[in-house]
Amino acid sequence: HLAAIPPSPFIKRVQVEAGFDKADDYIVSQVEPGDLVITADIILADHVVTKKAQALNPRGTLYTKDTIKQSLMMRNFNESLRENGLIRGGVDAFSAKDIQNFSNHLDKLITLSKKK
Repeated sequence: HLAAIPPSPFIKRVQVEAGFDKADDYIVSQVEPGDLVITADIILADHVVTKKAQALNPRGTLYTKDTIKQSLMMRNFNESLRENGLIRGGVDAFSAKDIQNFSNHLDKLITLSKKK
């Protein structure tokens, strides 16, 4: 069952074929410089930033060309630690600070896009 989408000229639903990273591949193929992609997937964020678009994590981290490689490196390092049983996976619950960081970045990006 698909969730209802609020009516908006800025929102559309696209269904891609099933398969690993098919949705990410579609997003990367469609993203253009200046677009905003909200994602917690650091690999997708890296592809988005490489295409000169914006990538914002739902927890409020704005990935840039200056920060994405470090984030990707940390993601790969933590994945290696998890695979070797040195740490356990899991994400902390959203905090008020996460929500505030996200809101602040989103507000700045919207304000900048309106000025252009």
